[in-house]
Amino acid sequence: MCRNIKRLHNLAPPVTEEEIHASALQYVRKVSGMTKPSQANAEAFQRAVDEIAAIATRLIRDELVTSAAPRDRALEAEKAKQRGRQREERMRARLLEEGLG
Repeated sequence: MCRNIKRLHNLAPPVTEEEIHASALQYVRKVSGMTKPSQANAEAFQRAVDEIAAIATRLIRDELVTSAAPRDRALEAEKAKQRGRQREERMRARLLEEGLG
């Protein structure tokens, strides 16, 4: 999965429409291979973003169920930062091993 697309289900506080839309936009950008569509593709691109956002909203708000306690956003953000630091350390170590650093 693209690292920029975040999990949106079962968070405290709940996900916002803006977060759902941003994830839908990231998804469409990823699968289409373009960050800003041409004028010829703009309508189809926006329609795809809107449809995926609607599907994600329905899925997250109406259809998914869980008995787990909601995940704390601040804690999840800190975990993500830590994973990023670890990923960077691994990349630096690999570069040093290869003599590129």
